[in-house]
Amino acid sequence: MAGENEFFRPIREIEQRRVVSCSADDALVDIVGRMREMSISCVVVVDGAHPTAILTDRDLRNKVIAAGRDPAGLRVRDVMSAPVITIGEDDVLYEALYRMSRHGIHRLVVVDRKDALAGIVTVTDLLRLQAHSPHQLVLDIEKAESIDALRELHQRIQQLIVHLAGTGIAIRDTVKLIANLNDQVLIRLIDLLRRDRYPDLTTDFAFVVMGSEGRGEQTLSTDQDNAILYADSVQGEALARLEAFSNELIDALISIGVPPCPGGIMARNPAWRRSLTAWKRELTQWLSTPTPDNVMTGSMFMDLRPLYGRRELADTLREHALHYMSHEQGFLVRMAQNMVNFAPPLGWFGRIKVEKSGERRGEVDLKKAGIFAITDGIKALAMEARRLDGSTHDRMEALVEAGVLKPEQVADLRAAFDFLVRMRLRGQVEALRGGRKPGNYIALDQLNAMQQGELRLALEGVASFQAFIQQHFKLQLLRN
Repeated sequence: MAGENEFFRPIREIEQRRVVSCSADDALVDIVGRMREMSISCVVVVDGAHPTAILTDRDLRNKVIAAGRDPAGLRVRDVMSAPVITIGEDDVLYEALYRMSRHGIHRLVVVDRKDALAGIVTVTDLLRLQAHSPHQLVLDIEKAESIDALRELHQRIQQLIVHLAGTGIAIRDTVKLIANLNDQVLIRLIDLLRRDRYPDLTTDFAFVVMGSEGRGEQTLSTDQDNAILYADSVQGEALARLEAFSNELIDALISIGVPPCPGGIMARNPAWRRSLTAWKRELTQWLSTPTPDNVMTGSMFMDLRPLYGRRELADTLREHALHYMSHEQGFLVRMAQNMVNFAPPLGWFGRIKVEKSGERRGEVDLKKAGIFAITDGIKALAMEARRLDGSTHDRMEALVEAGVLKPEQVADLRAAFDFLVRMRLRGQVEALRGGRKPGNYIALDQLNAMQQGELRLALEGVASFQAFIQQHFKLQLLRN
């Protein structure tokens, strides 16, 4: 167990702090001489204290030696790799592994909270920890050669999370781990389909994920929420091939073990596979006509995160939506009203209300009880403030920086959110161990007195946040 926990240690505990740096204007031969003298394979390029690029021995081989260029007349900027991929000192080791894998690199530059150069971490540093780990799972996903292999790996992800349950790992790290591993499976699946079935597929599209997957907050019961955006120029046979690819991709995901979306929010559905112009038109319709269905759909769509393909398509669409809402807040107000309608299940004297009958008797739906209210309330504030990037935690921090929320307010909200998600995951793990389908419920009688007290405090925190949202968006003035 200790080996698994290694990958949730902060980067600061393993980073190499002795890092050689240089300026982009330095003569290349001088820097290469320093690299040779110090027996190092890379130099970080800085502007003041901030890293901007990196110069590696690979850059020298590929861009100078192989290209037959004379190094005498070159500057570092002529050869360096930019922009540099960085990671914060407070991020966990698994996040470093994920970024290295995602970008196909072997080292990351470490920055402090002011984005100043702090150190470097390499894949060798990670490999030293333990072979049997999330790292090995990522490597196996990258090497998978079939859908059958990915199906087995998807099951291993669930087994890993069950294994990690109750080890004291922070819940935000656990859900991020789940999201990262699921990302890896999906990316590998797309790569296999393109290689084996669709080598001629257009590159002018983006596959995006939404909802909890878009926010990087997945637990064990998340179904599919995805879409495809493609450039307006994709037409004719290219569009037909993209449609066929979308259908095959979603079918393959289902066969791997990722449940289909009950509402059909998947790229194989034509309504969720559109050109950029068509998506702009559809999104404007949702925002300008905030019916209950449009609010639910539009809210989830605003969590979109490009997972594969042309990121700028997704960025353009999101910017379109945020620009619209900066002039018309009707959608945000209705979204806030919907969030407030999900009242925490608290009765007289703070008693927690449970299901009274049926197979869920004595249980609490944690998503409806508070998780949804927090994620969507924070999302509404983030949309208004144009601080929509990242997870719910990231958005909370951004809202503090923007002066929308107070630090102490966010501290209480974080604690409530983390507790609810942790209990949700606990219920899912227990369901898997019992051979049942994981969901959003937890039995109240499975919580001890202290945990029931924490649950009560969390639900009270949700109620307090709903009161804030009601006041912030002036919902008392809203006419139904």
